[in-house]
Amino acid sequence: MTNPIYIDQKEILKRFKQPDKHTHKGIQGHALIIGGSYGKIGAVSLSSKAALKTGCGLVTVFIPKCGYDILQISIPEVMVLTDNQEKSISNITFDITPQAIGIGPGLGQAVETQNALHQFLKTNKTPLVIDADALNILSQNKEWFSLVPPKTILTPHPKELERLIGKWHFEEEKMNKAISFSKQHEIIIVMKGAPTQIIDGETVYENTSGNAALATAGTGDVLTGMITSLLAQAYEPISAAILGVYLHGLTADIALPETGYQSFIASDVIANIGKAFLTIENVE
Repeated sequence: MTNPIYIDQKEILKRFKQPDKHTHKGIQGHALIIGGSYGKIGAVSLSSKAALKTGCGLVTVFIPKCGYDILQISIPEVMVLTDNQEKSISNITFDITPQAIGIGPGLGQAVETQNALHQFLKTNKTPLVIDADALNILSQNKEWFSLVPPKTILTPHPKELERLIGKWHFEEEKMNKAISFSKQHEIIIVMKGAPTQIIDGETVYENTSGNAALATAGTGDVLTGMITSLLAQAYEPISAAILGVYLHGLTADIALPETGYQSFIASDVIANIGKAFLTIENVE
């Protein structure tokens, strides 16, 4: 089995870029988060807020109409575009030029949403993070992977991974299947778990930050926002994935003495992203 490269402080410092003192929001990257359906607008709220807190200059969400008030009131810093459908996404059209797109949080799997994802993939050339229901739709339509740009980042949890690569009986088999899937489709796979591993072809990275507090609803949506944000800030896809995963885990390590394992929720990841960045910056 491939020996992993450990994602620790040394690996992070090789990749982390300090922001330019003279930067402004127009050159700090614009991230677009596409997702949400009736009852699952919270997923996009978490993703988009995490994207902002991870440092990109502008964040826009594309959601069904039912989420408009929720987003505008709960996160005033985020811009909102809506589908023409009330409860689910049916036609992904936007007149902005984002540097990165995250798609999938809270998306649902309605038939019109599946068609909308297919049409979107046919025309999209923007760097992409695919998560949640967008992954589940893709796993039912594997031929659509031919439309996915090279170095797209997939962020499956174990069940989503199984739908993509098939069942496995032991860890080595899982790793071999993930590596061949990554090579076949030229994609990066963030295999969420304890520990989270990142597959980039033959190269495997293993995260060293994080703890069991992250095993709670919504933390995956937050990770999608964080990685999309870093991608929008012109990090290479593999560096965006590595930094996002490490910072995400670090927030749980920082918060644990105050929250304990039980009381930590996805919003606590977002609340501690700033402290996670400071931890990295203070080592330099």
